Amino acid sequence: QVQLAESGGGLVQPGGSLRLSCVASGFTFSGSAMSWYRQAPGKERELVASISSSGSRRNYADSVKGRFTISRDNGKKTVYLQMNSLKPEDTALYYCYVPRLTSWGQGTQVTVSS
Repeated sequence: QVQLAESGGGLVQPGGSLRLSCVASGFTFSGSAMSWYRQAPGKERELVASISSSGSRRNYADSVKGRFTISRDNGKKTVYLQMNSLKPEDTALYYCYVPRLTSWGQGTQVTVSS
């Protein structure tokens, strides 16, 4: 079955960086676009970034453009989210998502606070 295992979250000060990873199994990763979503307390889940199956196309939410970078390694079946210049409003539970399978990971918590 589809499994998505996120890691890399944690507590970081404003202006800091984190890299999230999502290791996938149970489906053809190299043939699948991938996305990162986030959900803050009391808010709806929102799309953060997406990447095509080959990695040639990437899209970002306006709120993270220029600060976050999505990438993937099809050989390792892993998608990454490099997050720089983090702000308190980036605090959320971050989820890995496979759009064509509508499958979600369990999420990894990111907290940005001094």
